[in-house]
Formats: sequence, C-alpha cells, structure tokens
Amino acid sequence: MVTFVNKLTVNGDIEEFLKIKRSLTEFMSAQPGYRSSTTLRHVGRPNVFIELAEWDDAASHQAAVRSEEFQARVKGLGALASVDPGLYEEAAEDGAGRG
Repeated sequence: MVTFVNKLTVNGDIEEFLKIKRSLTEFMSAQPGYRSSTTLRHVGRPNVFIELAEWDDAASHQAAVRSEEFQARVKGLGALASVDPGLYEEAAEDGAGRG
C-alpha cells in the first residue's frame, strides 16, 4: 500500500477549487487500486489543504493520474492552487536512530 500526500495552497477562488477537488475525488475513487481518501483543512490558514489517499500500489495511482480523463478534470487546478504532491510508503520500524 502507498499513501498519496498532497499539500494544496489555494491562491484563487476556494469555491472553484473545491468544485474541481470534488470532481477529482469522484474520478479517483472509481479507479482500480484506490482504497480511500480524506482532505484536511488547516485550522489557522483556511486556504491550505492536505489530501491523503491510500492506493494498493504506486502503479495504480500513476495509471489514474496519467489518464486523459484525470488530465481534463485537473486542468484548472494549477491556476487556483500550488501543489506539493508525493507518494509515501510505511517506514520500517527497525529501531534505527534509537540509542
């Protein structure tokens, strides 16, 4: 399993951003390998969001974001928000760094 983490800082219309975000979530939730997602909003900075999405594997996520439909839906997001995305996997709990 991998977790997609995306920090989105909205510098445009928040309602338009949320409309696009809902469309993207609707699309992604129907894709193979998608497990779940949640979006968090910063308490002190209401224009900052964190998106967390769990996927079976990185390949499933990449296939979804490379699709033509995803690209069409995400098109207007860049004008509304800056994004800082990444795929993460669980870190090994091997005791490294303890001493």
